[in-house]
Amino acid sequence: MRRLGQFALQMLDELLPSACILCGGKSRDALCATCCNHYFDGHTARCTCCAIRLPEFSHSLQCGHCLTNPPAFDLTVAATDYAPPIDQLLQSLKFHAKLPLAKAFGRLLSELATLHHCGDLIIPVPLSLERLAERGFNQSLEIARALAQHCKLPLAATVCLRVKHTQTQASLPMHQRRVNMRHAFALQNSQLITGKRILLVDDVMTTGHTLNELAHCLKRHGAIHVTNVVVARTPIR
Repeated sequence: MRRLGQFALQMLDELLPSACILCGGKSRDALCATCCNHYFDGHTARCTCCAIRLPEFSHSLQCGHCLTNPPAFDLTVAATDYAPPIDQLLQSLKFHAKLPLAKAFGRLLSELATLHHCGDLIIPVPLSLERLAERGFNQSLEIARALAQHCKLPLAATVCLRVKHTQTQASLPMHQRRVNMRHAFALQNSQLITGKRILLVDDVMTTGHTLNELAHCLKRHGAIHVTNVVVARTPIR
């Protein structure tokens, strides 16, 4: 029966082939294995705390900023830098609802070795009700769904709320982004996160202010460890 099921899937794949969004080659996923290996390099030296790129010959595990100003989150795992062509893919997901990309990103994140065994619960960064109505979906939630499925971890999609409709961080100068996110989040049920290690999922990390504010909120309500899991990290802060 198992062989028959595998044969049926193979036949379906032959009859309804899909293509990699980047190279156009045949792929069951939105991104083929070749492009994943090329553009998602898990061996880049990064700060373990914020995932910013470290100098090539750095002997430290953390950047100077995290050492002098420790954030509320404990770790950050990033699949790649926010740079072409990945930046265009993330924009296609966020602004043009290319949802198959969310599944591909979730799978890619699940394959990062540093991610395994460091979380009990997955929480996506929530959107405000206004932003959700405008966009129609939350790209972080869609990525988190796929990640939860591959990691076999529970997904708490509604435990965290965005109670403040903030300006988009990308529209603000760097020095205003921390203030913009202040008191932006609240929790509905702190019992779900008390004593838990949280995997906090977002599409892009730039300054880290959004993730830091949410990590503060989670830890105030009993989370013991917060790991940011992001598809892309901007190369510079």
